[in-house]
Amino acid sequence: MLLAALDDVARLVLPVACPGCDAPDVRWCESCLAPLRAPLRRRERGAPRLDRLDGIAPLPVWAPAPYAGPVRGVVVAWKDRGRADLDRPLLDVARRAGTTLGPVLGPVLGVVPGAGGAAAGEGSRRCPVLVVPAPTTRAARRARGRDPVALLARAVAAGLDASGTRARSVSLLVHRGRARDQVGLGSRARGARLGTVAVAPGRLLGTGAGGLVGPLLGPPSGARRGPLLGPPSAGRRGPPGGHPPSGAPAPVVACLLVDDVVTTGATLAACERALTSAGALVLGAVALAATPSPGERRRSAGEPR
Repeated sequence: MLLAALDDVARLVLPVACPGCDAPDVRWCESCLAPLRAPLRRRERGAPRLDRLDGIAPLPVWAPAPYAGPVRGVVVAWKDRGRADLDRPLLDVARRAGTTLGPVLGPVLGVVPGAGGAAAGEGSRRCPVLVVPAPTTRAARRARGRDPVALLARAVAAGLDASGTRARSVSLLVHRGRARDQVGLGSRARGARLGTVAVAPGRLLGTGAGGLVGPLLGPPSGARRGPLLGPPSAGRRGPPGGHPPSGAPAPVVACLLVDDVVTTGATLAACERALTSAGALVLGAVALAATPSPGERRRSAGEPR
């Protein structure tokens, strides 16, 4: 009773409303969070900056919800308007995403979750999947007082671990120079940020001096395709560098990117470029929401295809 009374007093001093629909006196509405609790879907088709135009398939992006309607209000309030009370439901979304992707990414890496004794399984225990948050600018971190995307990355890593695919969250990436926060930037300005992302000094990948982790041996195996992994494409993603002449598998550090929202895909493209240049294999990216593809927008508007 005392806690309920204190909550009532707090609402009088600091009124609260659902960020998705502005309903008063509720922190959030279940209906506004419902799209975020939907099953994961592949969303990269709505991110034009991920299209490499070289025959290689774009980076896979998984997100439960389109970035529209109440979802947009919820994510903006959580990230940029100090609504840390939304941590619990949104981090739960991220953890469930990791739990869902564990059985999908494990076979791609040649890992059978929970299996022991096989060489690939042993390798997976030595080298976890690195869950890498998209970097934020120093100015944005100071303004927010924290790094919300890093919280998402930790939750995704926890979900992967719970599914049997070992993972750890590591902030590998930084912005070089005086990069602007991308809130409010158009597509061209977001694209100009492609060269501002780099692996943080001292965060070397691989087994060299100062290396963060040991390598995972072997390229992605031919895992069974499904709605989360997606259909085979003409371009094949694989570890950078391919196979050495001896035929032995090339050592690879496997990374999974995390961001709160995917719009043009410029941030993820920059992150993928920085990690692959450092010798990592980027498996894909996870977000809370993503801009709908043109086809999805037409369907939601009731227009013919």
